[in-house]
Amino acid sequence: MTEFDTPYAGEDHAPDDHTPDDHTPDGHRTPDGHRTGDYDLEDRQALRRVAGLSTELEDITEVEYRQLRLERVVLVGVWTSGTLVEAQNSLVELARLAETAGSQVLEALIQRRDRPDPATYIGSGKAKELRDIVVLEGADTVICDGELTPGQLRQLEAVTKVKVVDRTALILDIFAQHARSKEGKAQVELAQMQYLLPRLRGWGESLSRQVGGRAAGGLGIGGRGPGETKIEIDRRRINARMAKLRRELAAMKTSRDVKRARRTANAVPSVVLAGYTNAGKSSLLNRLTDAGVLVENALFATLDPTVRRCEASDGRPYTLADTVGFVRHLPTQLIEAFRSTLEEVAEATLIAHVVDAADADPEAQIRTVREVLADIDAAAVPEQLVFNKVDAVDPETLLRLRRLAPDALFVSARTGAGIEELRDRIERRLPRPDIAVSVLLPYTRGDLVNRVHDEAEVLATQHTAAGTLIQARVGPALAEQLRPYACAAVG
Repeated sequence: MTEFDTPYAGEDHAPDDHTPDDHTPDGHRTPDGHRTGDYDLEDRQALRRVAGLSTELEDITEVEYRQLRLERVVLVGVWTSGTLVEAQNSLVELARLAETAGSQVLEALIQRRDRPDPATYIGSGKAKELRDIVVLEGADTVICDGELTPGQLRQLEAVTKVKVVDRTALILDIFAQHARSKEGKAQVELAQMQYLLPRLRGWGESLSRQVGGRAAGGLGIGGRGPGETKIEIDRRRINARMAKLRRELAAMKTSRDVKRARRTANAVPSVVLAGYTNAGKSSLLNRLTDAGVLVENALFATLDPTVRRCEASDGRPYTLADTVGFVRHLPTQLIEAFRSTLEEVAEATLIAHVVDAADADPEAQIRTVREVLADIDAAAVPEQLVFNKVDAVDPETLLRLRRLAPDALFVSARTGAGIEELRDRIERRLPRPDIAVSVLLPYTRGDLVNRVHDEAEVLATQHTAAGTLIQARVGPALAEQLRPYACAAVG
């Protein structure tokens, strides 16, 4: 027994006698056999409320799973299909996600099942075994390699007696840590709300009490009727917050749409670096454009898209964009919340699909990314496979990857190997303006001269007394504006 277990904690000893009750003579007993002083003792041992320490949901941004303490964790996976190596690779990735979230992985377990148990994800017997491992390792969190239903979460927590987190909550937590821009934070928060809403739960009956009225059934003035439970209030607050976030994101999307429409009208091609998380997309962007984007050896280090203007060797302009990375079983909430950002990928001219050549299963990375691209309606966009980190790959693996994708490029953002070849391949795959023009632009139309140099492929330029003679290949919109100044056809 600790000092907090006794009613006289901190004193050397408890008094032998009790203070007499004002209404009952000392030593008298009540009908149930207790002495009067026993009630004083029980009263001192009773639980009391401490004012000001309520954790009631006042700000719904501080949702329950945002308070996760991912410190000492045990990983659990259910192997339902594929090979054992694939199941182990998935758990290795889960361990990297957990470490990115700031936790220490103590143990990782895999169970072979036809499908996850509908009650406890791994079955009641295995859940008890998991509880023993949690106690033995001193873990305070269990992370499951899959998305659990609210019922599975509750029942597994009831057996293990520790916090249970699924893969989706873990990824959302990482996104919340890495979001920097206003739009990125709003997108992550919206995804968190969508995940939280069906999983609201309370402790005991604390979220089931009705508001208002007297304690016995809501009687009295203002207390009659069905009332509103605490959990209903939280749902209403979350729905209101989600509606506000969607309005804010819609306003931000308008600004991005205007910029994208301007590039489209000017016929500026766009190249997007897409791929698995931590494949080296930001490092490649820095190599190709000197963008100075944050590079970190961590999952989901980039959430906010970065767009840079580039020029081909012949002067043609194009944009190069870095995007958020993908991962196996990317939560649908994130795809929905980041849809406005991912539209950059769906409307691109070319997707540079970056693959980590040093990964244990690059083929699985390629499949995962293509599945996500299909989800965001980007499967029809031309793709160029780019295997990065070849400096960390042994020759046998490199040979196998070359056989797997003969048209792929093999580069190293760290050493610079293959970067020039990648730049040349991008330029060759960009659309070329298809209308040849020869125009004589007066010196008063410097704006058109600038547009030709910015948007077109300039073949020849000559300054004359009457103006600037330009031969170029341009897009339809610019060709229409240059029509009044045409002076001769170009073969």
